[in-house]
Amino acid sequence: MGTASSLVSPGEVIEDGYGGDGGEACEIPVEVKPKARLLRSSFRRGPRVIGASFKSTGSVDLEYAAEYERLRKEYEIFRVSKNNEITSMQKKEAKLDEENKRLRAELQALQKTYQKILREKENALETKYQAMERASTFEHDRDKVKRQFKIFRETKEKEIQDLLRAKRDLESKLQQLQAQGIQVYSPNDSDSDDNQTTLTAAGNQCEYWTGGVLGSEPSMGSMMQLQQMFRGPELAHSLIDVEGPFANVSRDDWDAAVASLLQVSPHVPQALWSNTVRCYFISTSETKAEMDIFSKKHSPALRRLCEALGHFYLNVCFPKDNAAFYALVRKQEIERSSVCVLLLKSTVSSSVVEDCQEAFVKNPDGHPLMLYLKTQEDADLSGPTRTLLERLNAADTAAKIKVLDHSGSAEDGAALISAQLEKVIKQELLGLEGADVDPKDSGLDDGREEDSGDVLWDLHDEQEQMESYHQACSSTASQMGFQKYVERLNDMIAAPPPTPPLLVSGGPGSGKSLLLAKWIELQQKQTPNTLFLYHFVGHPFSSSSEPVLIIKRLTVKLLQHFWSILGLSMEPGKILEEFPRWLERLSARHHGNIIIIIDSIDQIQQAERHMKWLLDPLPVNVRVVVSVNVETCPQAWRLWPTLHLDPLSVTEVRNVVTAECQSMDLQLSKDQEKKLEKHCRSASTCNALYVTLLARIITSWCWSLEKSLEQCLQCQDTLALYRLALKMILDSSEREQLFMREILCLVYSSHNGVSESELLDLFPEMEFAVLSSLLYRLSRLCIVTLRCGLIRFQHLQVWEAVRLEFLSSGCSAGTFRDKLIHYFSQQLSHDGVTWRVADELPWLLQQQEEKSKLQLSLLNLFVSQNLYKRGHFSELLAYWQYVGKDKSSMATEYFDALKHYEKNCASEESMRNLANLYETLGRFLKDLGLPSQAMAPLQRSLEIRETALDPDHPSVARSLHQLAGVYVQWKKYGNAEQLYKQALEISENAYGPEHASVARELESLAVLYQKQNKYEQAEKLKKRSMKIRQKTAHQKGHMYGFTLLRRRALQLEELTLGTDSADCAKTLNELGVLYYLQNNLDAAKVFLTRSLQMRQRVLGPDHPDCAQSLNNLAALHTEKRDYEAAEDMYERALDIRKRALSPDHPSLAYTLKHLAMLYKRKGKLEKAVPLYELSLDIREKSFGPKHPSVATALVNLAVSYCQLKKHSEALPLYERALKVYEDTLGRSHPRVGETLKNLAVLSYEEGDFEKAAELYKRAMEIKEAEPSLVCGNAPSRHSSSVETFSMRGPAPLPPGPR
Repeated sequence: MGTASSLVSPGEVIEDGYGGDGGEACEIPVEVKPKARLLRSSFRRGPRVIGASFKSTGSVDLEYAAEYERLRKEYEIFRVSKNNEITSMQKKEAKLDEENKRLRAELQALQKTYQKILREKENALETKYQAMERASTFEHDRDKVKRQFKIFRETKEKEIQDLLRAKRDLESKLQQLQAQGIQVYSPNDSDSDDNQTTLTAAGNQCEYWTGGVLGSEPSMGSMMQLQQMFRGPELAHSLIDVEGPFANVSRDDWDAAVASLLQVSPHVPQALWSNTVRCYFISTSETKAEMDIFSKKHSPALRRLCEALGHFYLNVCFPKDNAAFYALVRKQEIERSSVCVLLLKSTVSSSVVEDCQEAFVKNPDGHPLMLYLKTQEDADLSGPTRTLLERLNAADTAAKIKVLDHSGSAEDGAALISAQLEKVIKQELLGLEGADVDPKDSGLDDGREEDSGDVLWDLHDEQEQMESYHQACSSTASQMGFQKYVERLNDMIAAPPPTPPLLVSGGPGSGKSLLLAKWIELQQKQTPNTLFLYHFVGHPFSSSSEPVLIIKRLTVKLLQHFWSILGLSMEPGKILEEFPRWLERLSARHHGNIIIIIDSIDQIQQAERHMKWLLDPLPVNVRVVVSVNVETCPQAWRLWPTLHLDPLSVTEVRNVVTAECQSMDLQLSKDQEKKLEKHCRSASTCNALYVTLLARIITSWCWSLEKSLEQCLQCQDTLALYRLALKMILDSSEREQLFMREILCLVYSSHNGVSESELLDLFPEMEFAVLSSLLYRLSRLCIVTLRCGLIRFQHLQVWEAVRLEFLSSGCSAGTFRDKLIHYFSQQLSHDGVTWRVADELPWLLQQQEEKSKLQLSLLNLFVSQNLYKRGHFSELLAYWQYVGKDKSSMATEYFDALKHYEKNCASEESMRNLANLYETLGRFLKDLGLPSQAMAPLQRSLEIRETALDPDHPSVARSLHQLAGVYVQWKKYGNAEQLYKQALEISENAYGPEHASVARELESLAVLYQKQNKYEQAEKLKKRSMKIRQKTAHQKGHMYGFTLLRRRALQLEELTLGTDSADCAKTLNELGVLYYLQNNLDAAKVFLTRSLQMRQRVLGPDHPDCAQSLNNLAALHTEKRDYEAAEDMYERALDIRKRALSPDHPSLAYTLKHLAMLYKRKGKLEKAVPLYELSLDIREKSFGPKHPSVATALVNLAVSYCQLKKHSEALPLYERALKVYEDTLGRSHPRVGETLKNLAVLSYEEGDFEKAAELYKRAMEIKEAEPSLVCGNAPSRHSSSVETFSMRGPAPLPPGPR
């Protein structure tokens, strides 16, 4: 039987009959398990119990089927219901998706509408602001023009009244004189000296640029006749017809031109060979004691003196026992020596006599000479000694030998030699004013700063470039057939603008540097009006390949030709960014072309990135020439016009080898010549460097000719040939091999090379004679050279050859860098650092990746100060970036280091150094664009100087000057003006009113006034500064600048002592021009007259050269106001040139122009105008109708028409000239402004006042923009004596020549 629970359905009511108040029904909750489980459970139980009911089992099966059916129906209902719900939800989802899409579309439309409205709003605001600015500018211009026109009208009215009053006074005086019976010249028969005009430094008339209002010209006569500025006969902006080296200087600004020349070319002592004071000592065995004492006791002091001034010092002496072995080296060292010292007693050797013959007899004027003669009572001079002294006395015609007669001890003799030598070094070699000048007080650094304003200049970099150029020029290019490339390069330069940079390409060693140097040398002689800026790049890791230093140097050189370099930023990024702008602005001011030459530009670090300005269009009168290795030329540059250097021909190879053999007294056999010609046929074996090196090797004394030739023929490229040269030179003694290997590896591992004195310190056991002999052999084989006193490799292939030969197996460059680091670290001191330590030590530490030591070296304040003061700004920043410091953290490090240094400062000298360090840090931070952080160190520097020195000390003025510069950056001009004035007052009290420091403060004040639009005050200060600069240049130039000019004059005079010849006559003419430029008219007349007479005798009276002499003499007579003689000579010169030259020859126009000028001086306008017309016609035929010189001739003719009151004929000439100037020179060129001003005056005279005001406004805009280009109007190195006429009133002719 089953249980009751199995028969009761859930929820059924069971009546309970057992109790419960009358049988009341109730629901009893029963837990019912699923039927399936019950069935499964019943079937799982084991064997059925015997006696169980069969009926109960069947009942369960029936109930299960009914329940199953019921559950199935419920499931179907549930499934249908859920399907309906899912369908309904899908419909809702689709509906929501459609709604979402609609809302998104509406949102996007709203966003677009919003952006459109926002842009419209911004455009409306911008348009509003622009309109307000235009309205403000228009009102300002309108008021300005009104004021100018009012001043113009009032000035004209006042001038008219003054002229009428003066006319009445003159008429009354004339009537009185006539009443007395005195005859007077008629004013209409003469004219004023229309060639006399006051010049500004830039070459423009002061009448124009200082005239702030239209009324500054009293009449049409103020219109200027402009002179041409490009190629043509009038490049010598002077009356003198110059063809020599002075064609770019006029007499009117001679002093300014020389001053500019001295500033642009920094003073490198001429007596020093490669920046080294080389003292050549010739001693005997009897004076060995003095020599030894001097070398040990006194020589270190002289070395410290020279190194403190930025030069090296060397004692040059050779052993007497094997002096013959060093014969060639001794001769070379005597030629290089700065001073020669002879130490004698009683006897002499043959080597002493030979050295004295070279140093004292053959070239007594080549260098200072000293004779130390040790005399004793019991010692008589030997016969050879007496003979030698007599020969020295006979050769010393100018009494230049300084004789030191000494009879005391050897110690006293050595001290006497040292004292005299120090005096010679300071006064004659280094150009210091006094013999007892201390290097710390010499003002060297300050002086260099003052010469360059606030721009920091490194003379070592400049001297390196000069020596690179001169070494390339001294090479023999004639045998290499470079003349064809020179002519092609000239044609490419003369191409019409715009012209992209010109590319000189070739393989390594093809002669690109040699070609460029020779081309520069030729062009400087042929086109003296052209400004050349060149840079020769060394190896990729040297300072010469640093792009910021290159661009800064070119910018400074460019700005110095315009006199002032204030306003140049020192921040590396700005230097690179601003160079194209400076080039564009200053090229418009230059009277001639500007050519920039960069050799090996592909060796510059990241050349494409830093030389992007080459891809931009260049100014019209600017040309850029760069040389590259054909293999490493950037792709973007390959589209430029290219001049490719081909390999040498067989004839050129033969010429080079033959010339080298002849210099060594060798001769190759026919068979050897054929072998060489057969070998030198491939591109790698017939370039200039390979052939030169091959010729040097086979003529070397190391191996026999046969062996050398055999070894060379096995080398197929320059690198292999250099490796052979290294093996050859190492084929010597073991000791010399060691020295040679060490020297080459040290040069390879250094930054910029090593000096001879440094090598002697590194190898104390090596004598100077051995070092000099090794360097002589290395230089002979084109391996090393000396530049700025440093031993460097001559070519990049040498670097690779040294690496492969010495540094490829076992030994690395790091080992030698460690040696150099140890050497330079020992030289670090707390009182100062030489420029060599600052150059080498940080770079070496960076290469060795020793960041901590690098940071410590940079925190040596004197290292950073040395780098910064020499302009290596970017290098210093790169070091700090390498150690992971930004600008702020770097400034903090320097502050902490300065505070630590200040704790140890007690003496006055240390406080002075501390003030200098604070000033350097302030300037450094100011250049970094951190003026707020720069203020604190600059103020501290000022406090220290005022306390430790004196409030009126000149160094206080320097601090005030730097503080004022910070206020200028903040645009607090009132504070800056006060500080500049204080600095000016201190400088004037300390140095006097005509010192370079005073000029610097005046220029700074002028710039400040220009920023405040106070042009009149700025102009006065600039004029005063200009006069000081010129006088300062005179004072500086008396030692080297004008000495060279006087020496040139003496050389020319010596050339004229020979027999009559065309060359001698030309030299006489050049000498006359030189004296004319120096305003020595009497001497000029003598030489010009001699030139004319000699040319008439040698060439005949109708030769064109005679016309040149006549033209120059006529100019001289014009200068002396002897107009009759000048007119006769001009007419004779014109007659000769008409007969000898073609009708359209430029020289004919030159004479026509000056004769027309003379006619105008004499008031003969009717005779002058046809000459001007003919000159214009010649210029149009020579240069074309759109050349600037044609525009100049148009202006000259227009002025003449205006003076004849032919205004209608003058107007189209002015308009045509204006269009030519605008098309060729640009709308903002000063020539355009001058022509606009002339047109304005003409329009005013014609009564067209509105046009006059408009033209004058444009002219004034050009004029106002001009002073902002550079600070101060510089005297152009090219003369600018512009043909200018004044009609303020004719002056009577003088009674006779003055």
